[in-house]
Amino acid sequence: MKHKLPLIALLFISGAFLYLGAKVSTDYSHSADFGQYHTYSWLQVKAGNDLWTDRIRRAVGNELMAKGWMEAPSGGQASVSAFGATQEQQQLQTFYDGLGGGWFWHGFGGEGLATTTVENIPVGTLVVDIFDSQTKKLLWRGNASETLSGDPEKNEKKLAHEVSDMFKHFPPKTGG
Repeated sequence: MKHKLPLIALLFISGAFLYLGAKVSTDYSHSADFGQYHTYSWLQVKAGNDLWTDRIRRAVGNELMAKGWMEAPSGGQASVSAFGATQEQQQLQTFYDGLGGGWFWHGFGGEGLATTTVENIPVGTLVVDIFDSQTKKLLWRGNASETLSGDPEKNEKKLAHEVSDMFKHFPPKTGG
């Protein structure tokens, strides 16, 4: 039984890495004075379909409103664009039948079998850019990437959570 402990630990650790989870990052112009921006207008929102375009617009708009920014139909001090995309990421999963030797116990060889399968995992990515409307300079960029499910309602909740994380420290503290 003592020989199976490393195998169990390895399977647990490798399983933990299979779910990469959400990745959120942001960057911004360190010379921008975010205190001067109070309104925004949309440049564009692109996604796989109109349903997701509306969901992205609503999620980003809710976060900006929570930060005190108001949407202007046109002529806002800042301009916002968002691009959403989905791609398939391949994931390898290897399962061991647990029978026979195996390299953990007796070197390479043995009578156990391993089966590896390839699974295509949908991953959604969202990029949100905020520009100064007059100078057209990029002020802030947020990126979020998340494994998607087959359930649109779950994915919408994931979108709201990731956009919330994206805007957690918005507007950035700049200047003194």
